[in-house]
Amino acid sequence: MNVRENSLILIPARYASTRFPGKPLVEIAGKPMVQHVYEKAAAVSDYVYVATDDARIYDAVTAFGGRAVMTSTEHRSGTDRCYEAYVKVHEALNRNFGVVVNVQGDEPFIIPRQIESLISRFEEPAVQIATLAKPFERNDDVFDPNKVKVVFSVKNTALYFSRNPIPYCRGVERDGWLARTPYYKHVGMYAYRPEILKAITSIPQGVLEQAESLEQLRWLENGYTIAISITDHESVGIDTPEDLEKIII
Repeated sequence: MNVRENSLILIPARYASTRFPGKPLVEIAGKPMVQHVYEKAAAVSDYVYVATDDARIYDAVTAFGGRAVMTSTEHRSGTDRCYEAYVKVHEALNRNFGVVVNVQGDEPFIIPRQIESLISRFEEPAVQIATLAKPFERNDDVFDPNKVKVVFSVKNTALYFSRNPIPYCRGVERDGWLARTPYYKHVGMYAYRPEILKAITSIPQGVLEQAESLEQLRWLENGYTIAISITDHESVGIDTPEDLEKIII
C-alpha cells in the first residue's frame, strides 16, 4: 500500500479561540471555514477527520457530510489533540495508518498539493516528521516575529526555527538581507509517523520552546528530525476577525 492510501488527515479545530471565538464556523463563500479545509484534505485522502472539543463544530462537520471526532478540552496544542483523535480513529476503524497529517483548521486556502508533498516525504524510511517552508519574497517579512523562520540542512532537515531572522547577515544593512541570502517561512502543517506522534506528545516543554513559544523546538531539542518540503504557495491563515475582513474585501 502506498503512503498516500495509508494516510490519515486530521484537522484540529477549537471553538474557544482567545483571539477569534468560533473561528472554524465563520462563513467564507457560503461555507464554514472548516469545510473549506476539509474539502481540500479530502482531495488527498479517503480518511479525513476534524478533531474538535466542541459539539457545535462536530455538528457542523457532520451536517456537511464530513467526519469528526470529539477530543478533550484540556489539550495544550493541536498536536496533542491530533494524537487523541488518531487513537480514537485507529480503534474505531481497526486500521493502521503509516502517516498522520495535521492540517490547521484556520488555513482555508491551502492546496492539496501541499498536503501531498508532505505525505510523499514518508516514502523515505528515515523521515519521522515533515513540515513545509516557503521562500520569503519581502525583506520586511523576514523581521516579522509572527512569521516563523526555518533554516535547514543540505538534506532538507530542519536545523532550527525562530521568530527572529535566521541566519543573521553580518555586515549587511537590514534592508539588504533577503538579497544576500534566502530566507524561508515556516508553514505550520505537519505529518508524522504514528509512533513518533505518540512519542512527541509525551515529552515536556524544553528551554527552546519556552523561549520562542514554538512547539517544534521541543522535538528538535529531544533529537527528532523534521524533514522540510518547499512550497511556493502562499496560504493565508485566519487568526483574527481582521484577517477575515481582509480576505473578504
